[in-house]
Amino acid sequence: MGTVLLNELATEIVIPVCAVIGIVFSLIQWFLVSRVKMAHERPATSPSNSKKNGFNDSLIEEEEGINDHSVVAKCAEIQNAISEGATSFLFTEYQYVGVFMIAFAILIFLFLGSVEGFSMKSRPCTYDQKNLCKPALATAVFSTVSFLLGAITSVLSGFLGMKIATYANARTTLEARKGVGKAFIVAFRSGAVMGFLLAANGLLVLYIAINLFKLYYGDDWEGLFEAITGYGLGGSSMALFGRVGGGIYTKAADVGADLVGKVERNIPEDDPRNPAVIADNVGDNVGDIAGMGSDLFGSYAESSCAALVVASISSFGINHEFTAMLYPLLISSVGILVCLITTLFATDFFEIKAVKEIEPALKNQLIISTILMTVGIAIVTWIGVPSSFTIYNFGVQKVVKNWQLFLCVAVGLWAGLIIGFVTEYYTSNAYSPVQDVADSCRTGAATNVIFGLALGYKSVIIPIFAIAVSIFVSFSFAAMYGIAVAALGMLSTIATGLAIDAYGPISDNAGGIAEMAGMSHRIRERTDALDAAGNTTAAIGKGFAIGSAALVSLALFGAFVSRAAISTVDVLTPKVFIGLLVGAMLPYWFSAMTMKSVGSAALKMVEEVRRQFNTIPGLMEGLAKPDYANCVKISTDASIKEMIPPGALVMLTPLIVGTFFGVETLSGVLAGSLVSGVQIAISASNTGGAWDNAKKYIEAGASEHARSLGPKGSDPHKAAVIGDTIGDPLKDTSGPSLNILIKLMAVESLVFAPFFATHGGLLFKIF
Repeated sequence: MGTVLLNELATEIVIPVCAVIGIVFSLIQWFLVSRVKMAHERPATSPSNSKKNGFNDSLIEEEEGINDHSVVAKCAEIQNAISEGATSFLFTEYQYVGVFMIAFAILIFLFLGSVEGFSMKSRPCTYDQKNLCKPALATAVFSTVSFLLGAITSVLSGFLGMKIATYANARTTLEARKGVGKAFIVAFRSGAVMGFLLAANGLLVLYIAINLFKLYYGDDWEGLFEAITGYGLGGSSMALFGRVGGGIYTKAADVGADLVGKVERNIPEDDPRNPAVIADNVGDNVGDIAGMGSDLFGSYAESSCAALVVASISSFGINHEFTAMLYPLLISSVGILVCLITTLFATDFFEIKAVKEIEPALKNQLIISTILMTVGIAIVTWIGVPSSFTIYNFGVQKVVKNWQLFLCVAVGLWAGLIIGFVTEYYTSNAYSPVQDVADSCRTGAATNVIFGLALGYKSVIIPIFAIAVSIFVSFSFAAMYGIAVAALGMLSTIATGLAIDAYGPISDNAGGIAEMAGMSHRIRERTDALDAAGNTTAAIGKGFAIGSAALVSLALFGAFVSRAAISTVDVLTPKVFIGLLVGAMLPYWFSAMTMKSVGSAALKMVEEVRRQFNTIPGLMEGLAKPDYANCVKISTDASIKEMIPPGALVMLTPLIVGTFFGVETLSGVLAGSLVSGVQIAISASNTGGAWDNAKKYIEAGASEHARSLGPKGSDPHKAAVIGDTIGDPLKDTSGPSLNILIKLMAVESLVFAPFFATHGGLLFKIF
């Protein structure tokens, strides 16, 4: 079918080298962030040098009348409290998740091992009956190993992200004294550390796993890449608990802090008198950083696995073309290099001098990375793929040209950019949709809620068309493989996407630390400007995550249908149709669970914050310290307890449906959950984002219109705070968790497909 320019040896070198470059680059960024000293210092032992320890005069110049040493010490103390809270929560969460991980690994082994009755004999291959493949027991063992690998990498990604964010938050605050540009660079570099570590680790672990598995599987690539799908399942199952647990934690604290602090007591956001303020800042790190990291790692792992499974039964796998087979990994390798160049545009090539330059700088990251990546994909496709090849398409081999494959990846990449910008339009307070929502606060919270919901529903239209077009184009050109690489295209700039996304919570924390450390109003204004831009970019990040989840789950769905030997999914058969209905209902059930969890956890938090305000003498006057630890404990306990039922719903549904109702009904469930889940996820995320930025629009008072609605504490502002509080669980718990629901059910079905195809549908066999 034609040769490739990049030989096997070069491929074996290029992929790990790119991954190592990514890791080295992230370590360099971390080193640059660490040069902002938190205490040169040790204020307790050497107060004399704390003023002249490399903080030059310009630091103190802008801090009117504030002793430099005490501010640094206070920031360090607050940073420690946030870091300890986040670390202890994640360790508690990982203990529970660890038990689940081991139990589920045993389940994978038992289910897949039982396909051939735990026999060690070779069997005819699924797609090529003439050849013999390794026994089903081997697939069971290796799937279990790759599941554990994916789970550990996912947990590690989230944990490292959280560590970096809590390391950088106070450093961003301190740099804000030199100006907004310096603070921006610290926050962005810290985000880049997380982005590059995650992208490079995900790639490297997958690459090593493939090469180690190959030692046993040899020429049986069909079995090898079927076993690798466990990597995606491990990644996403950990992400589910990270997202749901972290989301419940962060929003319980946020709602409690806002309702009592801002609305009842009329004190500013992040005021140190508010007992829930530390828990709120911890929540940003465990929900938005650790959860988001695991989530995007899961998407990346699954889209790679879906592409590899389809490729292994196409001409790449049949003819053992190693370079073409690893095309998905080559895309990710180039993505790391492209994102590296893109990051330098924000941190080194151009300097931010004014507040209004922040948001354009972040948007330029998306545009630059997309343009450069388009060139990168063209080069990889030209040197890594034969000019003509065949792709497995539901039983037949479809002939595909390399330029068609390039278009599949490019359409996914550009669809991601479109979704990002539409999300920005609907959630940034620079545009009319959010300004209209803010304006509706004049007449109270009810009109604010109505306008916000309408905005969320409307914001679904263009992203869905973008996803639909990319599905049509990529499927027409390269069948299910086309959709898998389109998803990879959307995720190819994951390092930049994550850097932008992690920047938001870091800036948010920086603002909180500035307020708690009692820094001047000007510093708080700068951190607020960073945070407002971060809010929008966080919404863009969620848009990416949801868009890629739609493509990934469709690709996994295609791989599942092929593996379960279903020739067509006929909606008119009752087995499939009941599956469709139930599948479409699942995102609602899941959202109800997560929303109610936030509600009940927030209720406990509100009661605790009120109790402290009412019973601790001198708290409102600032003479006594609140009991922060108690609020952190409430959030931790509630989120650990409440994350288990939604997690069980997602993990058990495919197993129950596949075992009792069979693969046709399960295919209906997967299609239904994909179609309804994407819509709810986009509208929930954007509604919440719009309410949040409408509140910030009124608080900032940057335009005549905004000032007519303010100031803080006015009736329109109180209405905006209520809208923001309702939107919190929508944008940070239910919305982002839904994209994991649709991916996870699909990848789980794919991993268990051999079992379902052999033993599934027990109920229909009985009747």
